[in-house]
Amino acid sequence: MKSSPITKKIVAGRFKNKVLKLPSKTTTRSSKAIVLESFFNTVQFDIIDATFVELFSGSGSVGLEALSRGAKKIIFMEQDGEALKVLKANIAQTDPSMCEVYSGNTFANIASVVKMLQRKGEDAYFYIDPPFSIREGMEDIYDKTIALIASLPKECVKLIIIEHMSTLELPQNIGIYTMKKTKKFGNTSLTYFISE
Repeated sequence: MKSSPITKKIVAGRFKNKVLKLPSKTTTRSSKAIVLESFFNTVQFDIIDATFVELFSGSGSVGLEALSRGAKKIIFMEQDGEALKVLKANIAQTDPSMCEVYSGNTFANIASVVKMLQRKGEDAYFYIDPPFSIREGMEDIYDKTIALIASLPKECVKLIIIEHMSTLELPQNIGIYTMKKTKKFGNTSLTYFISE
């Protein structure tokens, strides 16, 4: 018997109730509903007409939720082949003209995304949800993520949001960015960074 694919729905906005496929649990970890609800309650009106970058996007559920709620452009970054297939299928159900996918290593591709934002004179929301460091081969993922955040130029950033293991203690300051708040949801936490 074939197991049915794992799915989740877009919660609000113009693509409300569209069903998104999720990649297998072994390659990616989907953001919990309660985490997303809290996040979108925090930024709800601010993301209208904004550019939204979802790093380590997996199924793209966060970026597509942002698109549904009025963001004007979503940039997805994903390396895993299976996740990319699922991501592209999910984008096809919404508005592909407002989405851009950078496939390959996020740490390598971030420079191209920053260049593009600088060229257009845009700032963006950066939603960063790296694989948890307990996964094999991911032990240094948070060190690399912190270095990535520190490298982001101020003029490109509206807000940085990190979804991470609750056991991780993030520094109060990362480069020019200061922790604004952190919220815990069991094993997962959301931490917001802003440049003063």
